[in-house]
Amino acid sequence: MAFETITYKVRDRVGHLHLNRPQGANAVNPTQARELRQVMLDVKYDENVKAVAVTAEGKVFCAGGDLKFFHEQGERLPQVAHDMLIDFHAAINLMNNIPKPFIAGIRGAAGGAGLSLMSAFDLVISGESAKYTMAYTRAGVTPDGTSSYFLSRHIGLRRMLDLTLTNRVLSAEEAEQWGLVNRIVPDDDVDSATRDLAQKLATGAASALGEAKRVVYYGADHSLETAGEYEAKMITAAMGSRDGQEGIAAFAEKRAPEFD
Repeated sequence: MAFETITYKVRDRVGHLHLNRPQGANAVNPTQARELRQVMLDVKYDENVKAVAVTAEGKVFCAGGDLKFFHEQGERLPQVAHDMLIDFHAAINLMNNIPKPFIAGIRGAAGGAGLSLMSAFDLVISGESAKYTMAYTRAGVTPDGTSSYFLSRHIGLRRMLDLTLTNRVLSAEEAEQWGLVNRIVPDDDVDSATRDLAQKLATGAASALGEAKRVVYYGADHSLETAGEYEAKMITAAMGSRDGQEGIAAFAEKRAPEFD
C-alpha cells in the first residue's frame, strides 16, 4: 500500500516504519495519523513481522502536531483535531497491544505529539544531540498522544508535570537519566542501531518476546496478586509452547536455540 507521509517495508521478519514528511518536520496531521493506524493493523495481522523498527526522514523525528495545518482549519479545528486523534490514539493503542516489540530511533528532536508517540514505543534509541520537549502549553493547548499514560509511567508524575508545565527541553543525556530513552548512540548511527536491535529481537523467541511485553504492561496496571496470577498463567503457557520447549532444551543441552 502506498502512503503519503510514511514508508513501510518488511524485510527479514522486521517491519521498517519510516516517518517521511521531512518538509513538515514529520509533524502529525490527519493523513499521518490515519496512515499510522493502517500500518499498525498491517503489523498486527502479518505473521511474518516479529519486530518493528521506527525511524524518520530528515533532521527531526517528529516536531509534534502540525500547527500550521491546525491554524488553517479556523473554526473547524476542534472537529478536525478530534477526528485526527481518533486515528492517532487508535494507532498507539494498537501498537501497545500488539505482542511484538517496537523500537524507535530518534534523531534531532521529538516534541509535543512526537514525544507522546515516542513514549509509547517499547524501546528507544536516541541520537546524542537529540532534544525532547512537551511544548503543548507553549501553544496554549494540553497534552495528547496518550502521553499522560505512558510518559508519566516512564519518568514519574513529578517529572511529567515539570515537562508539561514548564516546557523544559531535555538533552539526550537527561532523557536517558530520566528513563525516557534506553540508550544513546552517535547521531549518524541511530537508524542502523534501531534496525540492528529490531533484527536481533526478530530472530529471537518471537512468541516469548511478544508475550513478555504483555506481561510487563499488564503488571504495571494491576495489583501484586493479579500480576502474579497473570505471570503464572503466561509462563506456564510459554513452557508448553514450541519456543519454550526449545529454549529450555537448548539451555540444558548447552547449545544455541533454534526458534521459529
